[in-house]
Amino acid sequence: MSNGKQVVELREALRQAIDEEMERNPNVFVMGEEVGEYNGAYKVTKGLLDKWGPKRIVDTPISELGFAGLCIGAAMTGLRPIVEFMSFNFSFVAADQLISNAIKMHYMSGNRFSVPIVFRGPNGAAAQVSSQHSHCVEAIYGNLPGWIILAPSNSYDAKGLLKSAIRENNPVLFLESELSYGDKMEIPMGEYLVPIGKARIVQEGQDITIISHSRMVNVCKEVVKELAKSGIKAELIDLRTIKPLDIATIAASVKKTNHAVLVEEGHIFAGIAAEVAFQIMESCFDYLDAPIERVGQRETPMPYSRVLEQETLPNVNRILKAVYKSLHQV
Repeated sequence: MSNGKQVVELREALRQAIDEEMERNPNVFVMGEEVGEYNGAYKVTKGLLDKWGPKRIVDTPISELGFAGLCIGAAMTGLRPIVEFMSFNFSFVAADQLISNAIKMHYMSGNRFSVPIVFRGPNGAAAQVSSQHSHCVEAIYGNLPGWIILAPSNSYDAKGLLKSAIRENNPVLFLESELSYGDKMEIPMGEYLVPIGKARIVQEGQDITIISHSRMVNVCKEVVKELAKSGIKAELIDLRTIKPLDIATIAASVKKTNHAVLVEEGHIFAGIAAEVAFQIMESCFDYLDAPIERVGQRETPMPYSRVLEQETLPNVNRILKAVYKSLHQV
């Protein structure tokens, strides 16, 4: 630590956000499988049980439908639950509570109830956990009105966005990457917030716009470095907030570069990139010098084999190929 800064892993940034918000508001509590005694499956809640006790750090049985519903009810009464799914794949077990109650209660109650709740946990691929533990859920839930969907790519955004999410009066899906929990970054020691609904320009450039979110942003950083070796200056945008989408930042970039490549870890069909691409077409059609390119997970369940897993997910070579195609260099 120095000069008011600290270098922390992403998991620690999340823990700090939760701890600070529990300190700030006694109505904030955490519930989920192994969040207490085990310190969280990925150690995000390490030490919080000892500090806050079992009434605010609540371990549960393997019962996603039950504890999701319980926390939605608690949110309706004025509490602010943080629900940890050990994997967002397991949120499908609680889908009826998430879809029928969390995001619809404000509407169905005629504005009488708000549901200030955060559902957080690892989303997308990990290391060889195969098809039932590797799904990206943002496109599935993103189709439904009522969600705020956040997907940070680094420690700074993870802490600032989670604090903003906990203060939000509407349901939030906070999507983390299991493969990013150990990533380190320098962040401020003091409190700060990252605004919901604002994308971040990671790298400025004028030749092509690359748009991504979550762990794929770091893959795209490698792409930007490779492109620079051949004199191509790419602009990289980290969505950070998937819903609501910051189309203003995206459109301004595409109008400058006239080319766009969209990268997501999830599947292409009906994916996030499909929606972003359409909104770019609405806003920037006359500025595009080439069709929009998309790179995503291949249309197959995630294999267990490490070699096949790496081939299935977006990688530097596949993204570079899409960039060169957009720039008519292949």
